[in-house]
Amino acid sequence: MSDCTHDCSTCSSNCSSREKTSFIKPLHEGASVRKTIAVASGKGGVGKSLVTSLLAVRAMARGYRTAILDADITGPSVPKAFGTTLRATGDEGVIYPVRTKDGLQLMSMNTLLEHDDDPVVWRGTLIAGAAVQFWTDVLWEDVDIMFIDMPPGTGDVPLSVFQSIPLSGIIVVTTPQDLVEMIVKKAVNMAKMMNVPVLGLVENMSYFTCPGCGKRHEIFGASKAEALAKEYGIPAVARMPIDPAVARLADAGKITEADTDALKEVFLAVEQARSIAGYKAE
Repeated sequence: MSDCTHDCSTCSSNCSSREKTSFIKPLHEGASVRKTIAVASGKGGVGKSLVTSLLAVRAMARGYRTAILDADITGPSVPKAFGTTLRATGDEGVIYPVRTKDGLQLMSMNTLLEHDDDPVVWRGTLIAGAAVQFWTDVLWEDVDIMFIDMPPGTGDVPLSVFQSIPLSGIIVVTTPQDLVEMIVKKAVNMAKMMNVPVLGLVENMSYFTCPGCGKRHEIFGASKAEALAKEYGIPAVARMPIDPAVARLADAGKITEADTDALKEVFLAVEQARSIAGYKAE
């Protein structure tokens, strides 16, 4: 390309002149993570943090040592869902993740701020750098599965995560609207460009079950999950209902009490995803 800077670390293109250099960042010495799953979408407000939290809940219930890296630096919500107000600590160049009462290891910008409602008013490069530092500078202890809650879009932070963290795969979150479907396809295509497998598709707010008659109502339109998964060859699909009970549990910091059965097939794909090789620091 005529405007190529030959700095592949800032570019997502798979052009023929791309340098055969890995930009993967190492874990902190002594840290260990066996599998990394990014939860992504091309659009905000579709429920990525909720899906991330529920997948982590299911992983812990199945006996996996589980962690969440909250890469949504300017809009972190995972600590609240798990009911923790603990702050991360550190010394001599290492950060220790927060541990919830259920044993989840968690690193989020809200575990570093003095107040939960303090804004992070940073430019994109600083935000992206912080997300990567949550990988490189945190002493993740013997983690079986790490879920990475991604911010929306395909900009600085997603690109930095895709290039800097060895991903086992991604889960894409969508809702039934046509507009959302179009934007989500951008995230799927970005994953393909970065050679990261898309393991599953979660259609959030897919339907509402009337508590009176038990009938399903597709409030946002007919489901497009199966068609979208078939179009892109995504192996696992989940349809999550609109469930006020789950929202109440998340608001109350009791997400570990939520039902995760809707994510059964997608979590199976997570279990079957490859482990990342060479990322136990010696």
